[in-house]
Parts: sequence; structure tokens; C-alpha cells
Amino acid sequence: MEKYDAIIIGSGQGGMPLARALVKAGRKTAMVEEKHVGGTCINEGCTPTKTMVASAEIAFLARRAKNYGVQVGDVSVNMHDIHQRKQDIVDSFRDGDERRLTRDGVQLVWGQASFIGLKMLEVKPKDGGEPVQMTAETIVINTGGRPRPLKLDGLGGVPFLDSTSILDLTELPDHLLIVGGSYVALEFGQMFRRYGSQVTVIQRSGYLLGREDPDVAEAVLEIVREDGIKVLLNAETGHVERDSTGKIHLKVTTPEGEQKLVGSHLLLAAGRIPNTDRLNLPAAGIQTDPQGYIRTNDRLETNVPGVYAIGDVKGGPAFTHISYDDFRIIKKNLLEKGDASIRGRMIPYTMFIDPQLGRIGMIESEARQQFPNLQVAKIPMTYIARALETDQSRGFIKALVDMDTKQIVGAAVLGADGGEIMAMIQIAMMGKLPYTALRDATFAHPTFSEGLNTLFANLP
Repeated sequence: MEKYDAIIIGSGQGGMPLARALVKAGRKTAMVEEKHVGGTCINEGCTPTKTMVASAEIAFLARRAKNYGVQVGDVSVNMHDIHQRKQDIVDSFRDGDERRLTRDGVQLVWGQASFIGLKMLEVKPKDGGEPVQMTAETIVINTGGRPRPLKLDGLGGVPFLDSTSILDLTELPDHLLIVGGSYVALEFGQMFRRYGSQVTVIQRSGYLLGREDPDVAEAVLEIVREDGIKVLLNAETGHVERDSTGKIHLKVTTPEGEQKLVGSHLLLAAGRIPNTDRLNLPAAGIQTDPQGYIRTNDRLETNVPGVYAIGDVKGGPAFTHISYDDFRIIKKNLLEKGDASIRGRMIPYTMFIDPQLGRIGMIESEARQQFPNLQVAKIPMTYIARALETDQSRGFIKALVDMDTKQIVGAAVLGADGGEIMAMIQIAMMGKLPYTALRDATFAHPTFSEGLNTLFANLP
């Protein structure tokens, strides 16, 4: 059994910098990776999807060129070229990360890891060689998650896509059927609509984006429908089958009755599950919740001292920047003898539809329960000169203010560069600036940022 000071299972965005930091601190460190370096973000998440979103935005802008007084010819997309551009960027990021790990002295061990005892692992090489046994006093589980399988009657005989496999399409779907109304469903739905596909979204509940305020969800629904996406709410999926021509037939029950949808491709976007089922966690006594996510305390330590979980595998917000912040917490505590924790940390995120949805802090329903003197500041993007000048005036900016302290406690920016404007509000929240600091600030004109002056102008 090979002995290390630390073993990290999975090479996601928190695990890689942690491995390098441990080696730099003089600790013999191994990183076990089953498939490829970089985790979900680089390989199946942020990098490939946002690369493909960029291509969709160009196609959309080209079709709207006449709105700006510019004449162009017919616009079409080449899915092979879009896929190749995406893959080139993914490969460059992946290869760069692998080089940095080996350069800095991290021992990469390729294979599937599982526990065989307390702080003991067995790694089955992906080339089918002899298993390797390893042990360390510090083990960090960073195995992430994968698309949740969805049960549909007849699905066994129907080819379908998930958020990973859809990235490798080199043909343009004629009609993409999407089951689910989450962030993933809407990003892919708008993307392929802008490529030129017909798109239908089937959502079980009565609204999209269940974690958002109703006004945000309603505005997003209006935007995607304006873009030509058909959205069915309160829709129950029934039997699915594939005919002899390759078409996919899906029965859907809606408040208006049963519908029979016919599409060329089917995307299942029903969330994600943790990659814990093959880790044999009971052998090490590591506890999980009923969904399989690893339980941790505020310092990201499991119930087994010296064993930690970071990133998506521990549950909670599944964002790359959260995984990276997990790395900072572990580094602070393990290497700097600190007392960092996840308590009270802000959770910013951006949904990369167009216009973007940037979110920070509480939603309105949460804030009203906690702050009796809450005021809501809200303006449409049409109030911002830059939005009108660039013909990007869809959406709104909304901020929640506790008037007792004048602190901003939450915000939603549904608009052009929404994620960037949200980050400005986040910085104000981090610095505990009163909302009046943004109201009275001198921002450059004409920018989207100066919309913050207008946003807070009507508050006392």
C-alpha cells in the first residue's frame, strides 16, 4: 500500500489548486482521476457551454443586424465547426491543467477510486491493469456529479441527450424536445433556438426556475417565448417512442389536455446526482444524505476526521466558484492553521441566457421573512440609456434593501451583462456599503453600471 500525506479524489476546480498547494507545502500528494483533468467545469460545464453560447449569440446578433442598420445575408450555423471550436478550447484548458499538476509535483493516478477501509483506497486503472492501494492521513473527495437519469415510459428504446452528450452534437437538431425547466434546460434551449432549431421545453411545475422570485421567473419565461421557444408548464411527460424514420414521439399531459410532440432530439435536463455510488463510502464510515451527497461540517470535514468533501459532491450550490472557495477554506485550515468555514458566505451565480441573469444574496420571499422593514428597488432595463443605445433593453434590475441598516441583502439583474452588474452589487454587499453609496456614486456614462444610480434613486 502506497502511503501519501494527502490524496485528492477527482481533479475538479477545487481539487487541482489544493493539490498544488499541498505539494508546495511539502506534502506528498496524489490525485486520482478516472477520466480527464479539469472536472465538470472544463469538460462538461462552464467552458464548453459558454463557448457554444457565444456562437449562438453571434448567430442571434447577425440575424438582428438590420435593427442596427446593417444588412447581412442569410445566417446559418455549422455545428461541426461550433463543436470543433468548443473542443479546441476544452482541450487547451484540460491539457494546461494537467501540465501544471505534473510540473508542480502532484502525482496523477488514473483510475476509479473506492474505499477499502478507513483512509484506505483502491484504484482500478482505466487501462485494466492491477489495482493500486493507497492510504493517507488527509483525503479530500472531489468527485463532483453527473446528469440525473430520468425515468420515462419507453425511454429504453429511445436515444436521448443529457447536458454532457449534447455538447458533442455535430448536427443541428430539427426539433429539440427538452424535459425540464432549469438553468441547464434554458441555456441549451435558447442556444439551439438561436442555432436554428425548433425548441420545446416541457416543465412539470407551473413556473420555470423554481429557486427564483416569481417576477424573475415570469420575465425569463417571456424572454424565451419571445425568442421562439415553446414552453409547456404544468406538463407531465408520458410515453416516449421512436418511429421507423428516427423521429421521437413524446406524449405530454397539460392543463389543456394531452399533446403529442414530435421531435428529432430529446434532451433530459432533470438536475444532477453526486458521484458517490462507486466510492464504497461505507467501508470508510463516511456518511451521506438520502440523495447520496456527502455530509460535511462548516469546515468541509466529513464525520471521519481527516476526510473532507469539496465541490458538487457535498451538495449545496453546484458552481465552480463555490468549489474554488472550498479549496480556499481547506487550504486556510490545513496549511495555515486557520478557522475558515462556509458560514455566511455569499453565493453569486449567473445564468447565461441572453440577457444574463445575475443573482446574489436572498430572494424576495426569504428577505421579507427576515427583514420587516424591507424595501424593493426595481427598474426595467429600458431606464438605462446604454441598454437602449445597444438595443439590449430586455429585463430588469432588482435589489432588496433592509431599510433599518440600509444594507443590500439581495439582488437580481436580468439584463445585458447581468452577471457583471450583479458583481458590482456583491462588492457593495461585501464591503457593507449602504445602498446610498451606489445611489450617489459617479459612474461613467453611458454604461450599464450607471443604472445603479437610477435603481436606488427612489428609496428614501
